Amino acid sequence: MTKLDLNQPFHAGELTAQARAGVGDVAAWAGGFIRDYLPQEHQAFHTSLPFLLVSGADATGQTWITLVEGPEGFARVPHPRLIELDTDIDPTDPLADAFQTGTQIGVLGIELASRRRNRFSGMMRAKDGNYSIDIEQTFGNCPQYIHERSWTRVTRTTTVQAQRTDALSDAQIALIGVADTMFIGSGHQGETGAASNGYDASHRGGAPGFVHVVDGTHLQIPDYVGNNFFNTIGNLVSNPRIGLLFVDFKTGGLLHVTGRADIDWAAQNAHDPEAWSTSRSIR
Repeated sequence: MTKLDLNQPFHAGELTAQARAGVGDVAAWAGGFIRDYLPQEHQAFHTSLPFLLVSGADATGQTWITLVEGPEGFARVPHPRLIELDTDIDPTDPLADAFQTGTQIGVLGIELASRRRNRFSGMMRAKDGNYSIDIEQTFGNCPQYIHERSWTRVTRTTTVQAQRTDALSDAQIALIGVADTMFIGSGHQGETGAASNGYDASHRGGAPGFVHVVDGTHLQIPDYVGNNFFNTIGNLVSNPRIGLLFVDFKTGGLLHVTGRADIDWAAQNAHDPEAWSTSRSIR
């Protein structure tokens, strides 16, 4: 019997995706870029941001990704393996269940104005309304496909009631149809103690409408050349549950989508010729 290397940064799903894409032995050169702590540069980056993207699972095990924000300096790093968040989680947020002790989450820090992004995953701890994350895995990303945007803080003047439906509305379809930015959450649970366990929060960008709405319950998402880690597709190989987040940058509204992903390794007549031969569809 082959003994599993618990320190291997990539799990079987990611290795399968890397092999299918023909990118070689990624672990041989990428291992040094994946750490179990936040380097000084990443500490300064995450603590400068006005918001973070967080992925995880709800009480039923369904994957979601959401946006959390707070006052200036709401993220603090008292230790390279610990980050603390001063934020309030709306109880109607689909990922509210993940903000409790012992929950695994993935986090993306992204600065749209400078097109920088870094990712980490870890274990959530909650006490008296405060949240901290014990860091398990971190790595940086290139600025590919990030659309440059500036941001400003505004005072909330109205309270919007969250709405849940089992299909996209016309307004939501219209939002996706012009979106050039999307955030995606996925996860994997393997052998206990494996370094590759946990959730991943990632960014996807493209031309407006790069996510194709097939109908009210199906999306087609192209995959572009990236860092060759194949974290998202690798997670979906082993666990097809997926979460998506579309941001209305005019109003600040959030559209959360959750479902199951099918990977088409040899997509025919794809709507985006710039994509890999691989595409993802959501149902």
